[in-house]
Amino acid sequence: MKIAFIGAGSFGFTRELVRDLLTFPLLAGAEIALMDIDAERLDFSLAAVNKIIGMGGYPARAAASLDRRAALDGADVVVATILAGGTEVWRHDIEIPKKYGVDTCVGDTRGPSGIFRFLRTLPPMMEIVKDMERLCPKATLLNYTNPMAMLCGAIQRSSPIAATGLCHSVQGTAQMLGWWAGATSEDRVDYTCAGINHMAWYLDFKVNGEDAYPAIRRAILEDEEIYKNELVRNEMFLALGKYVTESSGHNSEYNWWFRKRPDLIEKYCAAGDESGWNPGEYAYILREYQARELTWRDEAEKWIAAETPIDIERGREYAACIVNALAGGESFEFNGNVPNEGLVDNLPAGACVEVPAIADALGIHPRRVGPLPPECALLTQLSSGIEEMAIEGALHGDATMIYRAICHDPLTAAVLSLAETKTMVAELFERNRGYLPRFKSLAIG
Repeated sequence: MKIAFIGAGSFGFTRELVRDLLTFPLLAGAEIALMDIDAERLDFSLAAVNKIIGMGGYPARAAASLDRRAALDGADVVVATILAGGTEVWRHDIEIPKKYGVDTCVGDTRGPSGIFRFLRTLPPMMEIVKDMERLCPKATLLNYTNPMAMLCGAIQRSSPIAATGLCHSVQGTAQMLGWWAGATSEDRVDYTCAGINHMAWYLDFKVNGEDAYPAIRRAILEDEEIYKNELVRNEMFLALGKYVTESSGHNSEYNWWFRKRPDLIEKYCAAGDESGWNPGEYAYILREYQARELTWRDEAEKWIAAETPIDIERGREYAACIVNALAGGESFEFNGNVPNEGLVDNLPAGACVEVPAIADALGIHPRRVGPLPPECALLTQLSSGIEEMAIEGALHGDATMIYRAICHDPLTAAVLSLAETKTMVAELFERNRGYLPRFKSLAIG
């Protein structure tokens, strides 16, 4: 089996996923094709993969190339983890809206920041897909690149390539909720989670077959440490009755409730050490990436040079389980980003939704969920509808449609007038002019 990594310079992720892949007997002899546009990062990733192969005594082979077509030629699975430009490019997605009063924590999923990241990232993603159509038309694309729903949605309606998007938030949040409900490693945790990426809802959550939501609610109300750990999401749960995926910092951007005034940001999004990994501070992920740019090389060199044994046991990254299932191994259930073809009744038809799916040797099979509860559906419908508008605007190079999509963004609408929104969007277009080949005009009608 040939597995191609496009964006393989993501050292930690590539290293960990290859480690997990090779633990499966069906994949131990895989051909690992690494590709990135950054030669230095690519060299480090190749060295790490070769070290894992050597330590495990695997018959796998690894090769690295700056040529995307060489990596894709004959691939069975393609893993995409690209980033269109470094922090010197996408910092403006966050800094320009802030100038107008739209305070952003992450900015990689939706809202003005997420939409402009999408506009920049779609052209290289479509180049990857078009190359796949020629060089590996039967391959499955596993996308980890954000903004997940908009990129997958655009690909799924533009290409016959089998593509799904994978995110860590569903299984990560499920593990957290299990702890809060008192589940141990011996207990069975089951759930149904559906919606859109970063805004999927646990429609049910059970421990050993029993509804665990009452225990989760008690934990939030009675344990101050748990309440503070996820202030935004806990407040959303207490109001709406279902728990949402992805961190409080992310979710604080997707609605009207937490970031429209400085006092609310201070109360809900600037928590101290007792909060989760991402409470919602302004430009949190931008600062994380800027810091990483200064340290990644030293960390990679240290990992590769280490003489002590390195853990090559399988980790928690479920992409490896999906690839093993596609190769003919044990089937695997996960939440994937797929077209809404009769899966979620009250989200737009054809939109990219995140629902339970099973991978096996015949492909990826999403499961019908039915309607979301109305109290969860309203916000999800709005976000999904905005994403649909952004996709259409991106595919047709329509700057006015992009502006109209951002007009409906909840956080933007909570703090800006339409005229202010138009001025902000025009500035974002001007800053991104060189990355938008589909747009013949950046004028907003």
